[in-house]
Amino acid sequence: MSGGHRFHPTILREYDVRGIVGETLFPEDARALGRAFATILRARGGRRLCVGRDGRLSSPELHRALVEGLCAGGVDVLDLGLGPTPMMYFAVHELDTDGGIQVTGSHNPPSHNGFKLMLGKASFFGEQIRELGRLAASGDFSEGAGGVERVDVFDRYVARLARDYHGTRPLDVVWDAGNGAAGPAMAALAARLPGRHHCLFAEVDGRFPNHHPDPTEPHNLEALIAAVRARGAELGIAFDGDGDRIGVVDGKGRILWGDQLLMILAEDLLARQPGATIIADVKASQVLFDTIAALGGRPLMWKTGHSLIKSKMVETGAPLAGEMSGHIFYKDGFYGHDDALYVAVRLLDILGRGSRTLAEIRDAMPRTFSTPEVRFPCPEERKFAVVADLARSLAAEGAEVDTTDGVRVCTGDGWWLLRASNTQAVLVARAEARTPEGLERLRAELRQRLRALGIEPPSSF
Repeated sequence: MSGGHRFHPTILREYDVRGIVGETLFPEDARALGRAFATILRARGGRRLCVGRDGRLSSPELHRALVEGLCAGGVDVLDLGLGPTPMMYFAVHELDTDGGIQVTGSHNPPSHNGFKLMLGKASFFGEQIRELGRLAASGDFSEGAGGVERVDVFDRYVARLARDYHGTRPLDVVWDAGNGAAGPAMAALAARLPGRHHCLFAEVDGRFPNHHPDPTEPHNLEALIAAVRARGAELGIAFDGDGDRIGVVDGKGRILWGDQLLMILAEDLLARQPGATIIADVKASQVLFDTIAALGGRPLMWKTGHSLIKSKMVETGAPLAGEMSGHIFYKDGFYGHDDALYVAVRLLDILGRGSRTLAEIRDAMPRTFSTPEVRFPCPEERKFAVVADLARSLAAEGAEVDTTDGVRVCTGDGWWLLRASNTQAVLVARAEARTPEGLERLRAELRQRLRALGIEPPSSF
């Protein structure tokens, strides 16, 4: 038995391990995580593991410490080097390893970093991550002398992405990697596709000097929108820091959110797979679920969280799923994980095989009025209780409530949602209506209910 290691209590999250470098996350944590994960892998009879890293300034040091810990636990590491998280997911399938770990801070600030994990071909999350913490604290690690082999899958990965493009109509596309880890693969992919392509910020730079790589924040898309308009391009595509979330803008500079993008992808898929189940998270528009049903599909509303969505896809056999946050998952023709570069290919393929521009498709979508996703502080020990109290009061009133993840309430005007974040001490609210007046009524109702629970709603809601 080796000496135990205690992680900072904030870094073991629901879907990954994530902290602030030099404050809550250190190389010793990476080494201990390697030891603990190696122990779990060896107990399952596993031995070979893919390890990749993103372009953050702290990633090389954390990567080295992680690999040291894995090898000391008797695991053989296939070192993928720098690349997007989905390249690691791809490598686990392509090289048929027993799992994988990506050193990445995803879309978080430059001072943050962390780890996304796979055990076998599935996400490693929730109770499994908590078990990592218990195992590290015990110090009851496996012992061994694993080796390290550098394996370059970059060309195979880009070729696999490009394989599913069959469009014939030339497209004019602007791409924006935000200096994140997807940049080189984005540039290589764009070079392989027909049409005209212009790449922004493809150089990996962990300082993110041009804008933060989070396409869910509109201000991070300003450079992309400006370039699309200046070139008269049909669309722009952006990626987050590790390439598993996508952002899209049309030729008029309008942002298409995750649920709108999923509507386009679902229509294409259901033409080939009538009756298929398509999953979206509870924050998605009711228009999406209604559209899937109208197209002959089976809409399934599920909990927010990329690991939770992936698990539900396996359970239901769904070929397509997505979240408002831009995580889109293809099992149809692919592996079932969230790869934003692959989603870009599938979107461009749909446009390239059709006659309508993305703006024309967007114009034809039903118009709704909605709030953004509003997040506001609520103590960790209270956030789930607030939602549970609200659910009980609504049930007593006989309201139409979906409690898949928090409470989603349907009224004559539309719907509103309140849920507790799994990863932060915050509550999340959203509302959608068919008219501006209906939206204001929904917002007023939620404000009133929050105050009745002793919670002051944010001024932005």
